[in-house]
Amino acid sequence: MRLTDTLSGEKKELQPLDPAGGVRMYVCGLTPYSRSHVGHALKSVVFDVLRRYLEWRGYRVRHVENFTDVDDKLIERARELGVSVSELADENIRDYLENLRRLNVLPATHYPRVTEMIAEIIAFIEGIIAKGHAYVANGDVYFRVRSKPDYGKLSHRRIDELKAGARVEPGERKEDPLDFALWKAAKPGEPSWQSPWGPGRPGWHIECSAMALHTLGEQIDIHGGGADLIFPHHENEIAQTEVLTGKPFASIWVHNALLQFAGEKMSKSVGNVVTVREALDRYGGDAFRLFVLTSHYRTPATYSDEAMAAAKAGMERLREAALAPTGSGPAAELDLEGVRRRFVEAMEDDLNTPRALGALFDLVRELNRERSAGRDVFEGQALLRELLGVLGFTLEPPPSRRAEDAAPFIDLLVRVRAELRAARQFALADRIRDELAALGIELQDTPSGTVWRER
Repeated sequence: MRLTDTLSGEKKELQPLDPAGGVRMYVCGLTPYSRSHVGHALKSVVFDVLRRYLEWRGYRVRHVENFTDVDDKLIERARELGVSVSELADENIRDYLENLRRLNVLPATHYPRVTEMIAEIIAFIEGIIAKGHAYVANGDVYFRVRSKPDYGKLSHRRIDELKAGARVEPGERKEDPLDFALWKAAKPGEPSWQSPWGPGRPGWHIECSAMALHTLGEQIDIHGGGADLIFPHHENEIAQTEVLTGKPFASIWVHNALLQFAGEKMSKSVGNVVTVREALDRYGGDAFRLFVLTSHYRTPATYSDEAMAAAKAGMERLREAALAPTGSGPAAELDLEGVRRRFVEAMEDDLNTPRALGALFDLVRELNRERSAGRDVFEGQALLRELLGVLGFTLEPPPSRRAEDAAPFIDLLVRVRAELRAARQFALADRIRDELAALGIELQDTPSGTVWRER
């Protein structure tokens, strides 16, 4: 299998470091300061399909995905909501994992959290300091970027080019504007842990280096994430890990393109965010998965109602062809080995899911024609189900249109209920909740607000 390696800019053959065929894959996960959105789901589906395909081909995949459960955004959001950082993180992590279950994404082998690995992170930083690549400044610890001459190799930038845009924030005591924080001294009211440099918390980048080292070892086969993480996050991960171990960090760096929304990148700051729950309630997990896989993972996909409706219709075609009663006549003559070969060739060529799906839709046309002629298409349907399973499709029916059609009215009732609760009119608020429950709509109050779903 060949995957596009961001570091080299070329397709690179996957050659596992483990001679027994084990593949170590680390994928950067969620900072759970709000509900997960469809951009997060896109990334999850892409790497789930990569993992599923590798396991189908006989590899043993150890998949690690982290949670950044202490972070500036988390602290700020928790303060706005009047809840603890841990409470907010736990709630949004539960929501994310439930969404992954509905998307039929295989659970990662490990889901490490920053707050659970403080000791390992501190030890990692101590090792970098001991090698002269980091320094302590007023309780903070910074990485010396210029101590690693090839810094910038992942994003293909030179250090001198980077310096032009670098700056030192008030209160920072960096030797160089390019240096970045490994450890941040404690601030009043923020979570902190004891360290050799005083109370504080990890910087953003160091966590993934420490987690990957602790869960997968000094070197990994695949490091993945969204393209927005190439710089500075993954660039800094490479620098930190390689100065400590003296070895190349990851064999292949795989980055998925970011989801677009009406021609723009999906962003909370722009306000064009669609939560995973909203998309799943309306279209179902299989339709969303088909929407993602219809575009190559390195090509930006554009989320829209039209695109999702087309994916839902396409999923119905696949489902019907895979599950419809077969004909009772003689067995159809189908080139099933050719279909399998085209599917494998597409997936081996940089996870080309559009081409792989093209082979399956061609098979669907053959199945429909042969079944219409009364022929037995059992073997063809079995292959279709097998290969759809490799891509993670469940072939479950889509959600009913009842909640979809009523969604604006349910949202209105949820807002009215929130206003009643704020006015301490709890009896009326509870009546709205109970009446919706009787109609099969469950409300859940969370630190981020009230969400609903159809039971």
